[in-house]
Amino acid sequence: MRPVDMPGGTRAPGEGEHGARDEGAPDDDKGDDGGVVAALTAALASRGGPTFDDAVENVVVHRGQLALHVRRRHLPAVALTLRDDPALRFEMSLGVSGVHYPGAVGHELHVVYPLQSITHNRRLLLEVSAPDSDPHIPSLTRIYPTTDWHERETYDFFGIHFDGHPSLTRIQMPDDWEGHPQRKDYPLGGIPVQYKGATIPPPDQRRAYS
Repeated sequence: MRPVDMPGGTRAPGEGEHGARDEGAPDDDKGDDGGVVAALTAALASRGGPTFDDAVENVVVHRGQLALHVRRRHLPAVALTLRDDPALRFEMSLGVSGVHYPGAVGHELHVVYPLQSITHNRRLLLEVSAPDSDPHIPSLTRIYPTTDWHERETYDFFGIHFDGHPSLTRIQMPDDWEGHPQRKDYPLGGIPVQYKGATIPPPDQRRAYS
């Protein structure tokens, strides 16, 4: 297993040198990412919280892509604001991706939601993490219904529990499969062929995980 260098946090687009948001800067200087950060900051404040700094623990702009690393307890509030605020209008979630960083103690499991604004023709990534000892994050199915099967797949392959999901069962592996095959600590070989002789019960007879 080779080490992976993650892009570090960057100053939020539109921020001054000392961390304060440069609200007086011309819009052209802030750029589109700065407009998103400023609009999200204002929209969260108008809804009575959480504040941007409470909700977002890190901002990364890597290869031209804005990513907001959100604290998991604030994920639904941030996603709802991004969807509904007129200046943001990220109407679509394009999927859910799980990531496993065994060496990131306390943040081993990550979930990434790529969001698309059709109204404003822009994208961003929402990223949230959870420790391996407490692999729970809030489900976004009530905000973005299309995440239903994607969250189930992420649960199936990474073992991340999406609290509030309507039917968090395995979606591709057999219901009684042991382990989560896309985690980096899952063995690459030398395991029994669990499919041999296995049966898959109908959906209404499978055990629930939510």
